[in-house]
Amino acid sequence: MKTTKISVLIVTAIAILSCFGCSEDWLEKNPGIINPADGIWEPLISAINLNAIKDFEQVVVVDVRAQEEYLEGHVPGSINIPILMPSSGWIVSDELLMELPPLDDLEDMLSEAGISNDSKIVLISGNTLAPEPPYVLANVTRVLATLHYVGIKDVAILNGGINRWVEEGFALETEPSELPATSFIADPNLGLFVSTEYVEASIGSKIIIDTRDAEVYSGEVIEPWASKAGHIPTAVSMPVVDVWNEDDTYKSIRELKELFEAAVGNGVSKHCKIRRHPDTRSGIIRAGIPVISGHAFWNYPDS
Repeated sequence: MKTTKISVLIVTAIAILSCFGCSEDWLEKNPGIINPADGIWEPLISAINLNAIKDFEQVVVVDVRAQEEYLEGHVPGSINIPILMPSSGWIVSDELLMELPPLDDLEDMLSEAGISNDSKIVLISGNTLAPEPPYVLANVTRVLATLHYVGIKDVAILNGGINRWVEEGFALETEPSELPATSFIADPNLGLFVSTEYVEASIGSKIIIDTRDAEVYSGEVIEPWASKAGHIPTAVSMPVVDVWNEDDTYKSIRELKELFEAAVGNGVSKHCKIRRHPDTRSGIIRAGIPVISGHAFWNYPDS
C-alpha cells in the first residue's frame, strides 16, 4: 500500500512542548524528572520541576508577561521579554496581524536578552482573568513557536502559568534579572511558518485547522482585525480555548487527541502516525507548523 505524507496547517494555534530535568543525584530521588543532558523532552514542566532546574547552567527562564506584571512578582532569576499586542519584539503587525519580525531583529533581541544557541528555555505566561477566555495562555505558545523557528529546540512551558508557581508555595521576587549579552545566531526552520499563498495552494490537499472561536469560524462573529466573516474553504474547527482546563493547565494528551479526532474525523486521524521519544508526552499542536507533535509527521495510506 502506497503512503503519502499529509501536512496539517494551523491557522491560529497553540503548542504543547518539551521540558527538561535535573541533576543525577536529584533524579535518583525523583525519577519522574528528566535530565537535560539526555536530550529527552517532556511537553510541559511543573512548578516543582522548574524550581529544581531553574538555576542550572544553560537554563533560562523567560517571563513573557507585560513588564508591569513581571515587576509585581516573578520567578526568581527569570528575565522578561514581553509579548504584547499588536507589536513587540516577538511579533509585528503591519499588513497582517502577528507576523514574524525580521530574522535579524529576532537575533538582536535574543542576544541582548542573554539567550544563546544552546540555552534551554522555560516560558512563563500570565493567567486567565475570569470571565475572560484564556487567550493570554496562547501568547506563550507563539513565543515557543518563534524560538523553534530561530533554531532553539529545548523550550518548555510552565504548566498553569505564574499562578501555578505561587499555588505550589514558591517565592516571587520583584527585582528584575538580567543576563550577559550573547551573540545568538539563528538556524531558521523556514517550514515552521507558512504564507497565505501556501495556505491557499493547500486547500483541498492538506488538513487546515482553524483554532479561532467556533463563532468566528462559523461567521457569526467577525473579529475586529478581520476583513470578512467565515473561514478558509475546507478548514475544520478546533477552538484553541478547548485545550486548557479551568485552572489554566493543559488538558491531558488523551483529551487533546480526542479534540483532534473530533475536528478532523476518525477516518483521517486513525491513520496519523505520531513519532515521539519513548516515555515522553507528545504535543498535539505546535503553532503554525504542520505537525501533531514535536517530532511528528502523518502518513495517510492511499486506498
